[in-house]
Amino acid sequence: MKRPKTPSPSAAGRSAILGAAFLMATSAIGPGFLTQTSAFTQELFTSFGFVILISILLDLGAQLNVWRIVTMSETPAQDLSNKLLPGLGFFLAALIAFGGLIFNIGNIAGCGLGINVLTGLSPEVGAVISCIIALGIFWYKEAGKAMDVVVKFLGILMIGLTAYVAITSGPPVGAALYRTIWPAKIDVMKIVTLVGGTVGGYISFAGAHRLLDAGIKGKENLRQVTKSSVSGIVITSIMRYLLFLAALGVVAHGMPLLPANPAATVFLAAAGQIGYKFFGVVLWCAAITSVIGASFTTISFWKTLVPAINRNEKIFISIFIVLSTIIFARIGQPVRLLILAGAVNGIILPLALSIMLIASHRSVLMHQYRHSIVLQIIGWMVVAAMSWMGWITLHQNLSKFF
Repeated sequence: MKRPKTPSPSAAGRSAILGAAFLMATSAIGPGFLTQTSAFTQELFTSFGFVILISILLDLGAQLNVWRIVTMSETPAQDLSNKLLPGLGFFLAALIAFGGLIFNIGNIAGCGLGINVLTGLSPEVGAVISCIIALGIFWYKEAGKAMDVVVKFLGILMIGLTAYVAITSGPPVGAALYRTIWPAKIDVMKIVTLVGGTVGGYISFAGAHRLLDAGIKGKENLRQVTKSSVSGIVITSIMRYLLFLAALGVVAHGMPLLPANPAATVFLAAAGQIGYKFFGVVLWCAAITSVIGASFTTISFWKTLVPAINRNEKIFISIFIVLSTIIFARIGQPVRLLILAGAVNGIILPLALSIMLIASHRSVLMHQYRHSIVLQIIGWMVVAAMSWMGWITLHQNLSKFF
């Protein structure tokens, strides 16, 4: 007897599937992503490729589990957590909101700095302009479709411009590929930072909650969910490796990266003034898409817990964006808070993933879906690895946070 074919998703469904992948990817690719990748390349040189490779494997293990469990249970992560243990969903949502707000302040700052590079306007004015643009996307009648289109277009633009800079910088590609497999040195803290910044905190749930909103859930959509989750990690990894190669080319030619803005140095040194303008575009694209992802996902964690938020989702998303902008305008770039938020996101990942893995064993919560044993093993390995590395990182760097 032939197995029935899985129905093909509609055009709107396909758009949402790809949009979810880009929403996750562009949420991860923010101002911190650009700065970390450039700075870490200068510190580890070609061996940073290995750090990227390990982080990709951990990212895949975490995201495949989270997206499958959330969409197969047909339940947002916070509600699934509350069903597992009353109150647990509120605790998880509070952690997500804390990390999301702090990172969103940095994202808004990145928007302002991107416009400053392109136009000369002050970062504060650039932040306000970007705030208005983000609000316009969410208040558009077809906000979900608009979000999908914007993050896909800007994501592709970022990758294209970074690829151009990577080519012009002339990196030692052979050495980079060799050290990606066989590193000269390994830095645990940098692995934790990359994984926390890629699938930590709200980011790993961004695409999964977008798929739920689009009605893409249940066992009949398992294949599409898996494809979308893997695509999100692939998109992020391509951008990360291209930026690594671009920075590597600059460093290999003896040009030191400025500590205040290492990513800007990469673009300027590799392609001159036009490269610097490209940096402004990439920074703004990275920041505005991260604003969209952080705002959508943070509020998605609360709209099923608080009925008033559910009834007025766009208003609360708007408040979240405006609040982030006001805080940036008042205190400027919150570097110390961003460092703290990065550490928190690194801790949130094993905690959130543990909750999802435990929930996957409850058939009543999973609508009879049986989660893959292989994925469960991989998921618990990620939990163990990230918990261990996260503890080492916090233990070694606690003085930097307080």
